[in-house]
Formats: sequence, C-alpha cells, structure tokens
Amino acid sequence: MTASSGAGSSAPVALSLQHASKSFGAVKALQDVTLDLYAGEAHALVGENGAGKSTLVKILAGVYQPDTGRLLASDSDELVLAGPAAAIAAGIAIIYQEPTLFPDLSVAENVFVGRQPLRRARLINRRAMNARVNEIFERLGVTIDPDRVARGLSIAEQQLVEIAKALSIDAKVIVMDEPTAALSAAEVDRLANVITALRDHGAAVLFISHRLEEVFRLCQRVTVLRDGRWVLSQGTDSLTVDDLVRAMVGRDLAERTYEPHTRGEPLLRVERLTREGVFTDVSFDISAGEVLALAGMVGSGRSEVARAIFGIDRYDAGTVVLDGKALRRASPSAAMAAGIGFVPEDRRQQGLVMGMGIGRNIALASLRRLRHLGLLLPGVEQRFAADWAARLQLKYRRLSDPATSLSGGNQQKVVLAKWLSRQPELLIVDEPTRGIDVGTKAEVHRLLVSLAREGIAVLAISSELPEVLAIADRVAVMREGRLVGVLDRDEATEEQIVAMATGQAAPAGLLKATAL
Repeated sequence: MTASSGAGSSAPVALSLQHASKSFGAVKALQDVTLDLYAGEAHALVGENGAGKSTLVKILAGVYQPDTGRLLASDSDELVLAGPAAAIAAGIAIIYQEPTLFPDLSVAENVFVGRQPLRRARLINRRAMNARVNEIFERLGVTIDPDRVARGLSIAEQQLVEIAKALSIDAKVIVMDEPTAALSAAEVDRLANVITALRDHGAAVLFISHRLEEVFRLCQRVTVLRDGRWVLSQGTDSLTVDDLVRAMVGRDLAERTYEPHTRGEPLLRVERLTREGVFTDVSFDISAGEVLALAGMVGSGRSEVARAIFGIDRYDAGTVVLDGKALRRASPSAAMAAGIGFVPEDRRQQGLVMGMGIGRNIALASLRRLRHLGLLLPGVEQRFAADWAARLQLKYRRLSDPATSLSGGNQQKVVLAKWLSRQPELLIVDEPTRGIDVGTKAEVHRLLVSLAREGIAVLAISSELPEVLAIADRVAVMREGRLVGVLDRDEATEEQIVAMATGQAAPAGLLKATAL
C-alpha cells in the first residue's frame, strides 16, 4: 500500500485509519476521519482542544475501537486492536501528553515494564535492561540514571522516559502527543535529531503539538481536525502558520500584543529567598495590577521559587512578604488565607482530582466559604461551579462528569476557575498554556492580562518567549538557581532573554538591580 500521487509521497503507508467515527453518548468525538501515515515521514496532527485528536490517538493505541471505519496495516490487512497490548504487538507506540510512569519503579523498569529481559530461573536481567536504557538515552543525547526512581523526575525527564519507552519496542509507528510541551530548547533540538533518525530507519511518526513552529520544523505533512471532522491533509511546505490557524479555528486569530498600563503599589516582596542546592538569593517584587514573568531555561529554578512562595516547598533563608505581612514558611494554607492562588505546571497530578467531578474540582478551594452551618449543600456548590464555568467559557457535558472527560485546555480552565473563585490578590501560574491549543491559549492570555487590569498581581512562569512578551509588564530572568536580572517591557526581547538565561554577555546597563 503506497501513497497516491495526490498525497505528495510515494513511500509505503505504514498505517491507515479510514473513515473512522467515534461517539460517546450524544457527543460525536470523531466523524468520518481518514489519516494515512507514511514510512519515513513525520506527520503532524493539529486542532483545538476538543477537536478529536486524543480520541484518534486512543483508537491507534487500542484503548478505543471506532464505531465505524477501519484501521489498515502496511500490508493492507485490517487491524483490530482489542487493547494497548495489541497495538504494541502491531508495532504502534504511543507517547501520551501526560506521563504515565509508575512512580515507585526505576527509570529502567518503567521503560521495560512487562517486557523485562530475563536470565536463568526467569529472574530479571537488570544489567542488560540498564545497558539497553543507557543506549537509548545516549541516542536521545540525555543522561538519566536507569536506577533512579521515577518519583521526583521533572516533567521534562518524565517525557524523555516515555520517549525511551517507545523507542525500546522498535516501533514502526510512533505517536508523540505533545512530547515537547515541557522540554527546553536544547531538549527539543535533541528530539528533532531523534525524529530524523527514526524517519531514516523507516518509522512513521505522528506528531501532535500546539506549537505550530515545531510542526513546520519537524514535520513533512500535517492533518487538521476541527470539531471531530477532517479539515485538510497537506504538505507543510505549501502552508503557513496563518493557514493552519484558520483551518484549526475556522477564523483568523488576532495576535496578542502588549498593552501598557498603570501599575499599583508593590504587593509581593520576595527577599533573598534561598533553598540550598536549588535557588540562591532570589529577590524581586510584584505590584498590584502587574504581570511579572519569570523566565529561564527548564531547570533554572523558576518553578521551585514559585512553589516556595506558595508554601509547597520549604526554603532555608529569606522572606516572602505579601501586603506588608511576612508569610509563614512551608504553609500553603497560610498563603491561601493571605490571598494567593497557585496554578501548578502539572495540572493532572497537582492541579486537579482527575476522578472527581468538574463542579467539585472548581469548588474545591472554596468549600469553607460555601458551607452553611458546617454543611455543604449540593445546590450551592452546583450554582457556584456553573457560574465560574460560564465565566471561563468551559466546554463540558455535565458538571458531575469527571475531570478526565475534559480536553487539556478545558482542564486548565477548571484549575484557573478553582483559584479565581477565591478572588486572590496574587495569582501564580506555572506554564499556564502548556499543552493547550492556540485558540484557548489566546483566551488564557486575555484572562491573565484582564486580571492585572483589575488590580490582581500575576506571577507567570513560561518557557514560551512570545507568550512572555505578550503578557508581561516586566520579565525576571533566572539562570542556574539565581535571578540574573529584571527587564522592563520596553527593554525585553527574545534575544535578550535567551542571552541572560544562557549566561551570554548582555549589553551594559540593561540589567536592573535584583536586590531590594
């Protein structure tokens, strides 16, 4: 089975999904979608959250079976994937958007879970397993101890373990669902080299990303889904970013530009904050009505500083002062009582109770205020959650449905609603648009800026420099656990931020004093 001349490729088809439809009750997740993946080619799949991408991936993974349509292998035989094991046996490997590691197993055990190499007496051959994992990581250009326990790995490291897991089965089709969402620029470069190597060995790569610049950099073709329907499949060399955005959202999307405004008095003062081995002597302030972006490379200590401010992590020295009052260390409850909200980087593990209802997740941080005589009345909670769901334009079926039923972008809105409903004075958001589509990303940007216009102080941590420059009034840059400078908005450029974050020389006089 080979590509037709109209597909722009003469390579053999590694996997073909033909006229697939899938419904969940009244919700039509996919409607008559066809997708051909060619050997030796990277194919992007894009669309807004809720467009049907995750449903399609789960069909390829054997998690779902299509209601109609069929899946064909490279030899044109029909594949019936009764479960994930059948997909793996057919040479299909899935790297999901959210890592699915066993936290108490080692890195090597996670890579080879259920497939461990054995020696005599059916004992696990750990030496062979670790050696194979080291080979894969060397191919990826990274160093992770195979014996390290998965609990405590960063999001970026977890993603790399998931990629190693897929490479370990020598799959013919590799599906990467947002694999770069938490990777640094250097790690993305390494991944690009890995994708090229996979293609050179004849693998078909399905690459799902909301970062459209990566689509054009890494992929030869792209398919767009909208509202569960196929919109186009085309070579990336004949499209532009604007073409893709229009196909995804059905309209032109105006790019957000920075809007200057008047800031209030300093609200938060972080003074000489230090946690040994993690960050050192970090000082900055944030004013009411200001968005301060904390920029830097993955591993620079940005998230750790934010977690210390909110009280999740302890710190060894320094103070956090909000509205003139020092906050108690290592006490999220004290931070919440003082008026701080915190949207974490990992919404599934830290921001939501995934098996709990959408409405209950929204109300979770406000239960004390919603109680009457010690009781929480269902009607009160329902009205409260419905109001905030409407304010953030949440797309859902029923508030009682679990958070797992939502797309990534709508899950992020639930986390935002949970904290905004407390009417915080300071909102900390860590990677607020990680893994969400361009349309929802624009909504989140507008929301954060509007919060600042209403007088709320916002501390935003982001790895996406266009996002930083679109929303931030000032940019604080970290490198290797230290704050190396603070840039006013009119001084900040992508080049300058990268130069500071990587330790390159900066023009004299550009850096502001970081000590208060």
